Order: sequence, then structure tokens, then C-alpha cells
Amino acid sequence: MKISELTLFTNNIQKQKQFYKHVLNFEQVLDTPQKISFKTGKSTLVFQYKSQTKPAHLAFNIPSNAINDALIWLKKRTDILTFNNEPIADFVGWKAKSVYFYDADHNILEFIARERINIESDTAFNPNTILSISEIAMVTDHIKPLFETINNLKPIAVFDGDFDRFCAFGNDEGLFIMVNKNKKTYFPTMEEAFTSDFIIRGDYNFSFENGKIKEIV
Repeated sequence: MKISELTLFTNNIQKQKQFYKHVLNFEQVLDTPQKISFKTGKSTLVFQYKSQTKPAHLAFNIPSNAINDALIWLKKRTDILTFNNEPIADFVGWKAKSVYFYDADHNILEFIARERINIESDTAFNPNTILSISEIAMVTDHIKPLFETINNLKPIAVFDGDFDRFCAFGNDEGLFIMVNKNKKTYFPTMEEAFTSDFIIRGDYNFSFENGKIKEIV
């Protein structure tokens, strides 16, 4: 599942521009008062102005051998979100390791290195090392109806979990991370999970607004 473009919403374009351009040193593609965007490997991350927003969670795939370099690189730029005082989360069942951090809007960001993607880097970690956007969270009261809606747009496999509290759909290249906000919090901070709006383009093209999916044709 490829994510070509992901649009999140922000009520402070300038703060997000400062963070992504000057803290993370991402390559900026678009710069307007209402919308900014950044190159993230084969994907584009967009921020569009909206007066009312809630924090989101998204992840970026990085090379399978880059997690320690990514941690060193990040620690020079921002605070790491730890779990049980460990800076790297080891997801044995997913054959993946992750580091987490906040952006300027308190969105939870993740760099995830997946063994099964099996792409290695022989250079020091930098923004050009990022492979793509690989995950976006969808927070809801009821997971199954959202799965059925997405599956009707285009068939999608359950990657992990169930329809009760947490379920990931897709594959190692791209995942929708479904969270039942009444039963689960965000990892690794254990904060309340909010239903955050976004627009996705790629193998799936739809907007997610106020907890509902609307196909983009």
C-alpha cells in the first residue's frame, strides 16, 4: 500500500514550517500562507490551515538498518518519546523498530525500520534517508465500519489486531492504524487518541473528516 501524499491540518502554518524545515531539515516543496508541503522519500507531507485541529499520529519508513542512526540524528534536534525509559521500541511481531517524537502541533511522529522491507542505507541518517510515509492513524468509536468502507474502495488486508480496540490494515509499505479511542490510547505516550482529520492520496484516495471517509475521485 503506497501513500503518495498525506495532508494533515494545522492552525499554525509558521510553527510547522519552522519545525519541519529548520529542525528536521526536510526539503520544502510548497510554501503558501494556507498550505505547506515537504518531500518525504517517495511521499509528500502536506499541512493545510484549519482553525480547529487535533493531534494526529503518522509514521515514516526508514531503511531497515537505520534505526540507531535515526535516533542519534533525532536526539540532536528534538526530544525523544520513550517507552519504559527505552528510546527505541522493538515490535518483534512486526519485525520492526521505532523511535517517536512530537512535531510543533503535538502530532506523534515515528521513524520505523522494518526488516521485511529490506532496504539498507550505507550513509549517515538524514532527511533523504526517509523512504516514504508509511502509517496514518484513524481514531474512531467503531473500527469495523471504517475497515469495511476502505475495503469497499479497494480490498485491503488486516495486518495485525482485531476490530475491538486496535487494528492495522495494509502492509509494511503502508498501514492504516485503527484505534478505538474508548479502549486504547496512543503509543508510546499513552495519551488520549483524538479523531484527527486528514486527506490521503496514493493507492487509496479519500478524506477522513469528523470520523467519516469520503472518497476522492
